[in-house]
Amino acid sequence: MTYILGIVVIGLFFLALNYFTDLNHTQKWWVITIILSILSIAVMFNEYNKLNNQKTLDTAMKFHQNKTVICNGVEVNATNYTLSTGTYTFIGKENTPNYGQMISVSQCE
Repeated sequence: MTYILGIVVIGLFFLALNYFTDLNHTQKWWVITIILSILSIAVMFNEYNKLNNQKTLDTAMKFHQNKTVICNGVEVNATNYTLSTGTYTFIGKENTPNYGQMISVSQCE
């Protein structure tokens, strides 16, 4: 739905650019090129963030399923670490060799 709304807004922008400006043909193409470049960069950034978020959620799900996750060469599991869901950080449990160690979920495979 958001993409449809975006297309409608872009269409209205181009319509306004065509009828209500005193730009010549070359200037209009430059404006169109710049706007489309900005929009394509925004879409690519959104997709990149979506992939990173999915990777983080997959890692957290594996951890909650009591599976071992490898993070920077360290084996992270539920017996030695807890997961802080606010920051998505693994924190070493008390009375374990990993006590106080903090590992970001984004560093995991």
